[in-house]
Amino acid sequence: MAEIKCIGVLTSGGDAPGMNAAIRAVTRSAIYNGLTVKGIMRGYKGLVYNEIVEFKSQSVSNIIQLGGTILKTARCKEFATPEGRRQAYDNMMAAGIDALVVIGGDGSLTGAGIFAKEYNVPVVGLPGTIDNDLGGTDSTIGYDTALNTIMEAVDKLRDTASSHERLFFVEVMGHTAGYLALNSALATGSEAAIIPEMETEVDQLAELINHGFRKSKNSAIVIVAENPQTGGATALAERVKKEFPQYDARVTILGHIQRGGSPTAFDRILASRMGEAAIEALQEGQRNVMIGTENGKIVYVPFPKAVKHNKGIDRQNLDLVKILSI
Repeated sequence: MAEIKCIGVLTSGGDAPGMNAAIRAVTRSAIYNGLTVKGIMRGYKGLVYNEIVEFKSQSVSNIIQLGGTILKTARCKEFATPEGRRQAYDNMMAAGIDALVVIGGDGSLTGAGIFAKEYNVPVVGLPGTIDNDLGGTDSTIGYDTALNTIMEAVDKLRDTASSHERLFFVEVMGHTAGYLALNSALATGSEAAIIPEMETEVDQLAELINHGFRKSKNSAIVIVAENPQTGGATALAERVKKEFPQYDARVTILGHIQRGGSPTAFDRILASRMGEAAIEALQEGQRNVMIGTENGKIVYVPFPKAVKHNKGIDRQNLDLVKILSI
């Protein structure tokens, strides 16, 4: 395998708090190890359209505390085509880039795997997504910050829910996974979490209304994962109006606020550890792997395992929400 002298780093897909901390760690760890670094703007789009800039240590000064990504991010239809990937590879070679570090979610890592296979390019991924839906890692970069953002918002909603004796459905992100919904329900003392992992097993709304509310409760908050399977918070509130008209149901969709804000200490540390580990992995000859953590230790996760969506929900936590909501 050819010696790696220059690393390209990009962020792709939805932004997540902590991405800048990861960019900083990748850049400085590479420079510390005698490598040069190129920043690729706007994800794969920057590779296809040759938006590539040299990064020095000072390029990543004072960014660890910032949300978003200084490299910007964009969806790139062109990269989904063989012609687009050929253009990306040609630009990568012209820029002297020997290996890539891709920071993003399942779509980004799927694209990285295809590109790496087609052109025999060493690629290491970092799990940058608030959804925490990537396999082989206990947590993804941005998940903890998003969880705290949801918690703060729901704490404020609780004040108005109890004042007006209302049932609030709060919709949170999560893609195909219910981690944000379930754990934010636990953190906020919500009455229930409605998640896609349970939708095929039970009518979660009927179970909640019929068994979940005790008579003395004058308000309730239900966290709902955005997903076609759950129908989202709006669909559930409509059902309540029709089937359980005694409840005054309201909807709050938290939306993109969940992606913003300064990353928590946990996400900054996680991103820093993973960024350094990505450079170490490349120097060890690793390729087509995502950096993950299991029980606090760094692990290498093959791309196919990382993007499989078979992580599973902790049923004990689901039961705990029910137990603590009586």
